[in-house]
Amino acid sequence: MSAPLLRVRDLCVTFPARRGRPPVRALDHVSFDIAPGQTLGLVGESGSGKTTAGRAILQLQPPGSGSVQLLGRELVGMRAAPLRAMRRHMQLVQQNPYSSLHPRMTVARILAEPLEVHRSVPRGQIAERVAELMTLVGMDPAVVQRYPHEFSGGQRQRIVIARALAVNPDFVVCDEPVSALDVRTQAQIVELLHRLQEKLGLSYLFIAHDLAIVRAVAHRVAVMYGGRIVELGDAAQVYRSPAHPYTRNLLDSVPLPDPARQRARLAEAADEPDFRAPRVCGEDHAATGTPAWHEIAPGHGVSCHFWPQGEASASFFEKKEAKKRHP
Repeated sequence: MSAPLLRVRDLCVTFPARRGRPPVRALDHVSFDIAPGQTLGLVGESGSGKTTAGRAILQLQPPGSGSVQLLGRELVGMRAAPLRAMRRHMQLVQQNPYSSLHPRMTVARILAEPLEVHRSVPRGQIAERVAELMTLVGMDPAVVQRYPHEFSGGQRQRIVIARALAVNPDFVVCDEPVSALDVRTQAQIVELLHRLQEKLGLSYLFIAHDLAIVRAVAHRVAVMYGGRIVELGDAAQVYRSPAHPYTRNLLDSVPLPDPARQRARLAEAADEPDFRAPRVCGEDHAATGTPAWHEIAPGHGVSCHFWPQGEASASFFEKKEAKKRHP
């Protein structure tokens, strides 16, 4: 196997105390890898730490501790000049296309700015590169003299993607890139990202709360809760056999068109154990309440108080599956 493009180990971010409130641990020893040309979907509810993880990886939010290696180079603690040079290898697609584009700059200026900052093409070739970027994201280069307010939400997001690709990055953080768009436009942007990945060999960290979108784009899925990754595995494994109660709750929260099936699923969810309860998985975690990491299948791991070894391995979930087979 090739070396990972991105390697994150024990990444921690703590926000300081404010107005008498205690400090907030936004990221708690987050670790994962992303291979070249691979997409890791990072899912979880609002406030789980997904966006903080993306910003900390890009060094937009300084981590308190941990390691982030991109292309074999350590980013945490890197000096300003080399970090600025590394930024051409990592870019960000923001969530809201309505606020992420400067309203007083034309599309031509928006796309030319990163080219000028990183000096990635000669000045005389900037206009040609801007036209190439517009074509790459499926837009007419003739509209580059227009302003952002003259475009629809989907067109603006295409411009945001074009700006991220201007300097030929290897790694792109997509922070909820389709959440502000209608369903039809979401599908178009997802297809565009997939096509660009195949054409340019990009690696994505795809942050989202919509599990259906993540299932369509991700090779691997990491589930975040309370600043920690509680489950990580191949997308097919996680969706087919979710091991953590929180992952199951996320999957159960996807609405079903059949009201009867929805009511039955909610009734089953009511019987699920409370995954927030600090049940101990081992003596070494009794003091901190932090569950151990269990490798339950090749490439599929879970950090859960309800996944103990030994006698307790006949878990609630195994009994639940047996009940489905023999009602």
